[in-house]
Amino acid sequence: MKILKLKIDVTKIDKTRLFQGQKGTYLDATLFLEDEPDQYGNHGMITQDVSKEEREAGQKGPILGNGKVAWEGESRRTNDPEIRYTSQQDKQPVTASTADLGEGDSIPF
Repeated sequence: MKILKLKIDVTKIDKTRLFQGQKGTYLDATLFLEDEPDQYGNHGMITQDVSKEEREAGQKGPILGNGKVAWEGESRRTNDPEIRYTSQQDKQPVTASTADLGEGDSIPF
């Protein structure tokens, strides 16, 4: 699982492309995600979507902002309720017996 932080310049949104849905007003956009950050620490950019016809004609949607990976870790489902995983860096499962530290025990990180 990854958590991404996005910064969007709402002044660049083409408001004519907003549409009404059942639960609010929406905008179609795309996040182009890279594995490695750029010189500013961003992992991608967000663009406003254009129609298929516009895209085929060479039109691109405006760049609305950028995205940055804020957290990366594991999200695992397991049948054993005693096992939970802490993060990508900690590949070893944390069990209830090792997670429950007694008085005077210290956390190893």
